[in-house]
Order: sequence, then C-alpha cells, then structure tokens
Amino acid sequence: MQVKIEQSWKNRLSKEFTKDYFLDLAKFVKSEYQNKTVYPPAKEIFKAFDACPFDQVKVVILGQDPYHGIGQANGLCFSVHPGVAMPPSLVNIFKERKADLGKSMPPNGDLTGWAKQGVLLLNATLTVAAKSPGSHQKRGWENFTDSVIHKLSSEKENLVFILWGAYAQKKGAIIDRSKHFIIESAHPSPFSAHRGFFGSKPFGKCNEYLTSQQLEAVEW
Repeated sequence: MQVKIEQSWKNRLSKEFTKDYFLDLAKFVKSEYQNKTVYPPAKEIFKAFDACPFDQVKVVILGQDPYHGIGQANGLCFSVHPGVAMPPSLVNIFKERKADLGKSMPPNGDLTGWAKQGVLLLNATLTVAAKSPGSHQKRGWENFTDSVIHKLSSEKENLVFILWGAYAQKKGAIIDRSKHFIIESAHPSPFSAHRGFFGSKPFGKCNEYLTSQQLEAVEW
C-alpha cells in the first residue's frame, strides 16, 4: 500500500508497511475516517515524520494519543495549530519551560518550530476518533511506533529521549540507554504535573547533553 511519508522515513519503514498488522491497521483507519470524525486530519497523520526527517532527529518526545477535541490534533504530540486554545498539558509544558529557561508563554501552541530543529514529536497512536480517547489504541499503531523507536535507537547515537509519564517510560524500555540520553519525569497533565514534572528542567538538561556531544542546542 502507498503511505505518504517523508522519504528518509519511507526508506527505513517500507517493510513495516507491508506487514499484516499494518495492512489491517490501514484498513481500520481508512474505515474510521470514512465513517466518523477522526483526528488529526488524514493529511497530518505522519506530520511528525514529514517535519523531522530521520537524519535530522536529535530529540524524541513521546506522547500517547492525539488530542480528541475539535481541531486540536495536528500530527505532532502535545502540539495544536495556531488559533486553537492550548490544552492543559501543553500549558504546563510551557510553564516548566519558563521555570527552566525563563521563556515567556508563546503566542500559540504550535510546536512545528521544535520539529524543524530535529525534535521528533511522536505519539504512540497516530489517530483517534473524536471525543473518544484511546479509541485507536491496540489496533497496530503501537507496533508501528515501537518499530520507529527501535530504528532510532539502533541506527543513531546520542539522541535525547524525553519520556513524560508511565506510558512513555514503558514504551521507552526498548531504547538502548548505553548510547542515548533519557530524561524521565511525571506527565505534564494537570493530574500528575505536580508529582515531578514541575521542576524537572527537561529543556535545559536536553540542551546541556546536546552541547556536550557537540550538537546544536534546541531553541525551545
């Protein structure tokens, strides 16, 4: 089947697209888009990859599900389009950025600027039915994104993986910690941010590590 995804990723993931689980997943997702409101818009399903080619990845932030509210999800985890109100987790991410780096709240919640600098904003599940969180979990997306993480871990060195919350940390268990830098804390959700996300300084720690590896820091 034809998957529209950035070429460097296509080269590495082409075998995944022919596997039974992915063919079943593609059938399911296509049917969902035809019969329901599904997010993000179909053309943005692989936006995280399109905005950040394989060779440019230096940081990976792992999310879980796309946002399921009207017009929120834009294909990058935690990100929303300009003009869309920031969800609470994203507000908390920017609060921690201010505490960490002194940067004030941005005018919108679009994280495309991070992606363009080599930050892969990867959700574990790439689609969701409107107002139905978790509705596309356990359909095959997790197998696909595990494969993405494995490719990054095995083929690259000195990546920073930012794992917020138990779900991301469990998914990150396949990362080779001997060659990559892992930053872990509680999730930025209002339910858990006070249990270790606030004060964790992930942005500063990430940039310190990148600089130590003679890599360019991210302009968060």
